[in-house]
Amino acid sequence: MKVFFIGAGPGDPELITLKGLNCIKKADIIIYAGSLVNQEILQYGSPQIPVFDSSGMDYKEICRIYAENREKEGIIARIHTGDPSVYGAIQEQIDFCRGENIPWEVIPGVSSFQAAAAAIGQELTLPGVSQTVVLSRISGRTAVPEKESLEKIAASRPSLILFLSISQIEKICAVLAPIYGENTICVIVYRASWPDEQIIMGTLEDMAVRVEKAGITRQALIMVGEVFRAQKESFFYEFSKLYDPEYFHGWRKGSTKS
Repeated sequence: MKVFFIGAGPGDPELITLKGLNCIKKADIIIYAGSLVNQEILQYGSPQIPVFDSSGMDYKEICRIYAENREKEGIIARIHTGDPSVYGAIQEQIDFCRGENIPWEVIPGVSSFQAAAAAIGQELTLPGVSQTVVLSRISGRTAVPEKESLEKIAASRPSLILFLSISQIEKICAVLAPIYGENTICVIVYRASWPDEQIIMGTLEDMAVRVEKAGITRQALIMVGEVFRAQKESFFYEFSKLYDPEYFHGWRKGSTKS
């Protein structure tokens, strides 16, 4: 069997790619991250096939399924939340398949940070404001290398998206406020694209209190940066050169100033 690592998207079952959907429809075995993946995704698969919830399994148990079915024909749909390349824990599974000569393929998905930006209607890369998006987290049970400490990655004040860190929002705001400024907009998006999605808008000065009042302790993204000023006020940023009437590119001849 060939193993397909599929990004199921952030929660909304319609945000899975067509390729991922078609793979699940053809699957002979499904393994899905039940603690995070919307179970509506499973309705796309055949009701007759084995389905495993990996939230109660360890690495060896998952790999055993790959190994025991390696000589059979068909597809194993390994379904991860969001895009599996971002905190998806797929590298060790891919390495196992490589080592055992089990065919595999990754099908990308929509990440929760993309769904969060869509939910608030925010471009993360505004010309003249920020052209850099940093995806990171702070240390928990999984340590973050010292070279990627929050102070260091925030130093250039990029559009910063923090995963898996909401439980430490007070510490995060305390670290970022001197760097970005305490009045910098901070946006929290809880369960982006799910029916119970929640958006909290505030600043680095007051966000910790807002999150505590909302009772949010997991499954939320923290977004900080100058671009998010657009959520509260009109401010100057450069328009994209792509549609500037005086801008020449390979598909359009721009006009010249008279």
